[in-house]
Amino acid sequence: MDGVSDDNTHTASAKSDSLPLDDVLVLELGHIIAGPFCSMLLADLGADVIKVEHPNGGDLIRGSSPVGNSSFNYVNRDKRSLTLNLKSDAALEVFFDLLEEADVLVENYAPGTAERLGIGYDDLKKLYPELIYCSIKGFNPGPYESYPALDPIAEALSGLMSVTGHEGMPPVRSGTSIADMAASFYGAIAVLGALFRRVHTGTGTKVTAPLFESTVSMMGYWLAYTEAYDDVPGPMGASHPNWAPYDVFKTADNEWVFIGPSGEHQWHALCSALDLNLQTDSRFETLEERRENLDELMAILRRTCKSHSSETLVSRLREEGVPVAKVNSVDEVIDDPHLQATDFFTEVSAAEGTDRPMQIPRFPVVSSEFGRVDSDDPPKLGEHTEPILSSLGYDKSDIEHLREDGGL
Repeated sequence: MDGVSDDNTHTASAKSDSLPLDDVLVLELGHIIAGPFCSMLLADLGADVIKVEHPNGGDLIRGSSPVGNSSFNYVNRDKRSLTLNLKSDAALEVFFDLLEEADVLVENYAPGTAERLGIGYDDLKKLYPELIYCSIKGFNPGPYESYPALDPIAEALSGLMSVTGHEGMPPVRSGTSIADMAASFYGAIAVLGALFRRVHTGTGTKVTAPLFESTVSMMGYWLAYTEAYDDVPGPMGASHPNWAPYDVFKTADNEWVFIGPSGEHQWHALCSALDLNLQTDSRFETLEERRENLDELMAILRRTCKSHSSETLVSRLREEGVPVAKVNSVDEVIDDPHLQATDFFTEVSAAEGTDRPMQIPRFPVVSSEFGRVDSDDPPKLGEHTEPILSSLGYDKSDIEHLREDGGL
């Protein structure tokens, strides 16, 4: 990719100065979470991402609410914003000029929208044979493909809601947009695969990443269990039917701590750390016996944990090698000493909703050969329109005409 100058050049924070996707240009026609999160992952690997937004408001969650603004500010860091009204013929010509330079297009429009605008994959593949076209949809082509889709729809249909929450209570959605993000991860992986394939074939392709099927894939081992053992799992809270104990426990200071020994050595270590002689109790000697007598075991552990502070409980169990963690609130995660020490957060200024700088997660993977991007702020609506158009050869009068005609 060349020809579109990048006024927000990414640099690696350590190791090599180059990133794996430094020479890749991505156009994003995205809104809310799924499309923008996918292209953010590509930006984290060095891609230049141009977010193409409608001039009247842009992304649907820009300026929508505190949660919407915060979602926007996170998933749209490290991008440039270009406003184009793609219903305008003149603006569509600009978009086609961009496609001449682009490697990847990511879109999560409602089904049929891109085709109505004349920018569906079948419209573009002959004109831009090397283009990789990533569509993030609710469903793969099939009986459901035209249904409206949201993250909770995928969580409900996939069975994820049925195992989330507590027995006797209504099903609950995940506390974050797990279906949107699952589709985004699969979309980004497919784009990387398509880029690798293009090196060998010289041709692009279309990949579709669906919320529903991506979330079903996350349920894979429960589907395998149901098929193999003819048993349907129900809500699990924080527990897991394979282990005992494996759950959250309230402490003397009214905190919650997760404890999950996953082997006999760790079970014995738990008993030692908490001065319990349960490992020799005939009800609890083996994992099978602990599962059979789980209610009695949990009652004992709940009383024991309630007599210790969370700090003491975590410290004693951790010293003995027992998997344990305090259940952190979101503000505690931001102050987590490990995350601070490993430079996990990057600070950006918000494009929407607040003037306060924010610490937000960086790309979590570390590499021996390349660093992580020094993140740029999420863009204001249309912030980079003029420099992007200028780099395509449009002069000031061209840009003004586009604006007067309603294209920008």
